[in-house]
Amino acid sequence: MQQSQKNPKEQDDQGNNNPALSKVIEKNIRTIIHLRTKATRERNIQDRMADAVTSFSGRMVFVYVHILWFGIWILLNTGWFGVRGFDPFPYGLLTMVVSLEAIFLSTFVLISQNRLSEETERRADLALHIGLLTEHELTRVLQMLDVIQEKMGIVDHENSDLADLEMETKPEDVLAEIHRLQAIEAEKRQASYE
Repeated sequence: MQQSQKNPKEQDDQGNNNPALSKVIEKNIRTIIHLRTKATRERNIQDRMADAVTSFSGRMVFVYVHILWFGIWILLNTGWFGVRGFDPFPYGLLTMVVSLEAIFLSTFVLISQNRLSEETERRADLALHIGLLTEHELTRVLQMLDVIQEKMGIVDHENSDLADLEMETKPEDVLAEIHRLQAIEAEKRQASYE
């Protein structure tokens, strides 16, 4: 059996393994972390900027800064501090600035959401691929077990679902059945409303 060569950092990480987890689980966790770190590093400057703005605007500090900003703006424009008001009530300049900020902020949030949506779609594709591969492998294992069972002379129970499980599952067939059943359910709901 060939031993994989690990860099010193990986060997050090391996030394701190959690004894409650199997090595396969730990390897999978490290792989996930590595893939997320790699995706983070591969973001361009615009994505990083959008994520930074979105991250900051999603924190309470953002709210506190705005409360302070609006409070100071309103107090300065009341004339109480000896400063002549530069934006009298109803604070048209403040409204314009806040509106522009909202436009840019919503754009940054949408950019971040689009990137996250793409990442989610890639992960869903990977999960689907692995699920289909697993299903194919399990079907093949069941078929092999059936052959072994026949050679050993073991008879299936008559109510066994083994024959159904040994059939290859096609995703398009599953999706078509889901769609068909959803259509039937929608028709039933529609009929109950009438």
